[in-house]
Amino acid sequence: MKKPKKSKKKTYYHEPKPKKKKALGQHFLRKHSTVDNMIHKVTVNPETSILEIGCGDGFLSQAILHQTQCKQLVCFEIDEEWIEVVRNKIKDPRLNIIHENILDVNFDALEEHKPWVILANLPYQITFPIFFLFQKNRHLFQEGVVMIQEEVAQKIVAKRGKGYSKTSLFLQHYFDFELMEKIEPGAFSPPPKVFSRLLYFKPKQDVVEIPREEEFWGFLKLCFRFPRRTLRNNLKSTHYDPEQFSNELLEKRAQQLSFDELLDVWKYIISL
Repeated sequence: MKKPKKSKKKTYYHEPKPKKKKALGQHFLRKHSTVDNMIHKVTVNPETSILEIGCGDGFLSQAILHQTQCKQLVCFEIDEEWIEVVRNKIKDPRLNIIHENILDVNFDALEEHKPWVILANLPYQITFPIFFLFQKNRHLFQEGVVMIQEEVAQKIVAKRGKGYSKTSLFLQHYFDFELMEKIEPGAFSPPPKVFSRLLYFKPKQDVVEIPREEEFWGFLKLCFRFPRRTLRNNLKSTHYDPEQFSNELLEKRAQQLSFDELLDVWKYIISL
């Protein structure tokens, strides 16, 4: 008896996808539970507009549209090739992908549909510039969850010690932060060389008033200029006279002082 011929496996043509670009920090999330945690952390209803930064291959975008009843999902993406992929994959009319670098966006255009919720896997190399944009336009945002590098997340929430800086104080002055899930490199394709972290943030409603605020942040920049140096050494070559403070204070590093303590120092300086 002749053996039956093995049926040939059917082959299907798949349109090649663009290569992930290292220069753009393209590490695409592949962990469904992490996406679920991002979405469930925020409050979304049919009147909510969601902002995403970088759609990648649409992994997060698709989950947002599937799991929420948001009014719209607006995504700013710099890579035209992946925009085409996602537009072909997701046909939901609520999705609007805009080919523009987030750092060049005119946020006034978002005013009409505020408040916004931010859900995004941020390009790690521009995390701080993006957060400075959030700060400048915080009146537009209700809350958000972003994926960022673990080390950067720890710097943002630091209260003292290593990583604590003028930038930590600046962002904490305007936002409440909460560390969420820590994510291993294997949750991404391709895996980055670092661990990542989900970071929840919400603009503060009552921001403490700082007299001569712009000068205050400039003063803090000088205090933290060399983190391992004392206040005396950091201030002695500036126009601020360190000898007007106690030796106990001058022998401390800025990383040992809280925001309130530094603000008290500033208020004393401008009262002289």
